[in-house]
Amino acid sequence: MGFLSRFFRKGSLEKEKSRFSLGYIPKEDEQMNWAMEKARLTLWYFEEHLKRPGPGQDYFSIKVKVKDQNLVEHLWLIAPDFDEEGNLYGKVGNEPIQVKNIELGQRIGIGRSLISDWMIVEQGMLLGGYTIRAIRDGLPKVEQQFFDESIGIAIDAGADHFFPDFNTPEGAITTLEEAYKNDDLASAVACKDFHEEARLLLAHMNLKPEDEDFIQETSEALEAAYIESLIECGMPDLSKVKRAFSKREIISKDSCIVTEVCTFPTGLVTEQRLLTFKTREGWKVIGVVRENIAS
Repeated sequence: MGFLSRFFRKGSLEKEKSRFSLGYIPKEDEQMNWAMEKARLTLWYFEEHLKRPGPGQDYFSIKVKVKDQNLVEHLWLIAPDFDEEGNLYGKVGNEPIQVKNIELGQRIGIGRSLISDWMIVEQGMLLGGYTIRAIRDGLPKVEQQFFDESIGIAIDAGADHFFPDFNTPEGAITTLEEAYKNDDLASAVACKDFHEEARLLLAHMNLKPEDEDFIQETSEALEAAYIESLIECGMPDLSKVKRAFSKREIISKDSCIVTEVCTFPTGLVTEQRLLTFKTREGWKVIGVVRENIAS
């Protein structure tokens, strides 16, 4: 029970359990809902590495939503395992506070729909743990340091493993960046929506935003400029960059802005907001709204 037993050990930290509990979800606000959604969308990565752990991956745990009549609690399961139907089994890793129908150390089975988070500890660094990060982000800076020291693992900006496809905005961004890493120009172009980019550009400039021929002409010009830039300057080098998607801002049912945090091997951390748009083919990337150097 190593990691969880350190966190829930008796002593001064016990007094802080109501604020710092890894199982506790204070309120399912927008940030916490996003954390749980990210956990579900990246669960494939956890399952893959649970079967075949990578170097230094020595701890696996998964958080689930447990109900006891009208009471609800999110608890961590240790020694997790999935059956052939995808149902989850594991031992309750932290003492239940609200629900009384299960106890610490009990092995339980639960459906995938009730999974709310997952975590891997790799060489002392946290992977996943999205609800943990959400709780930590809500603390003052001075308490964040205490939080990190208390749980005994390092927490950086993170590395999110969205599946590279067009089913989610983050998946579209991941697919584009995979194309960059593979030096695949055609795939990079396929990740973009130049038509929507042209429409937005013309609307911003008040230049015939409803003229379809003008939009198409502008779209072709933007695509040509994009291709020329990649050929002349080369693909962005993202081969060793860790990326995390810290926020998703819904603009409409067909568009949203995703905040991406990139951590480079040098320690440089940058943050960019990327506009994405949902087409008939799935989500596509429009472009960078703003980019900042975080540290």
